[in-house]
Amino acid sequence: MTIDIRQIMANALREQGNALLALSERVDDSFEQAVQLMLACKGRVIISGMGKSGLIGKKIAATLASTGTMSFFMHPGEAFHGDLGMIRFDEKADAIVLISYSGETDEVLKLIPSLKSFGTKIIAITGGMDSTLAKNADVVLNGSIKEEVCPNNLAPTTSTTVAIAIGDALAVALIKARDFQPHDFAKFHPGGSLGRRLLTRVKDVMEKDRLPLVTISTPMHDVILTMTETRSGMAIVMDDNNNLAGVITDGDLRRYMTSHDNILGLKANDLMSENPVCIAENAMLSEAENAMKASHIKCLVATGEDGRVVGLVDWAV
Repeated sequence: MTIDIRQIMANALREQGNALLALSERVDDSFEQAVQLMLACKGRVIISGMGKSGLIGKKIAATLASTGTMSFFMHPGEAFHGDLGMIRFDEKADAIVLISYSGETDEVLKLIPSLKSFGTKIIAITGGMDSTLAKNADVVLNGSIKEEVCPNNLAPTTSTTVAIAIGDALAVALIKARDFQPHDFAKFHPGGSLGRRLLTRVKDVMEKDRLPLVTISTPMHDVILTMTETRSGMAIVMDDNNNLAGVITDGDLRRYMTSHDNILGLKANDLMSENPVCIAENAMLSEAENAMKASHIKCLVATGEDGRVVGLVDWAV
């Protein structure tokens, strides 16, 4: 049998997109109630679901946790056999999001009596608006679909897409409501590029041992040797009082050589650029990168509190 794979995939994506559009048109007060409940929660927002819904739940929990809402995933089967002890029901009571498309998943429903006795607020994500889960939840989010994109209408496909989209929408609303900013995000992602830029200071990454230092009277031949040996592409020119006088970059060398022949007859102060862009060693790395972008340069001289040269930070760090 010959099939048109590209057409099948295009149709599947289109149908899933249509399901999301339909979802967006039925966002009602219940979605706002869910966000308000999660904002008011003084404990954690726990996510639970079985099978594919559980996998979606893990992703939702991870997204919430990384964007300012304390959250974790709890497997319903493990919860029924002891992990319910992880739920708080004191003055910092937790809330729980139960995910089940049918709303009749046995492992999920078994948790409801205990959750009710704890006083735990229940948010349901389900396609079964008249299901047992829906009837016992404090807030019900309608995740219903016309049918799965699976040609047999069996494998959870469109329903899981809708469920994860609901989770993302909740997270986005909470981000806005909490005024969660990039520097907050970086706190939970210290290993990522954003976290590194926003949490790392210049002094943590700058070169401070092999600086390309020359004096105003250093011959250009020695300036070039210093730049080559340190592989910095820059020479830092100091005056007679050991203060920063200027810098010479490999770009300065190239531009001079296009119109002059005898560059080796010069001294550092003949070619240096005065008043170079600098960055304080205690500044954040993100500030250094922004300064380099704004000035179209690859290196910045780092200075200490007394204004003295203490290091060099380059674009590659």
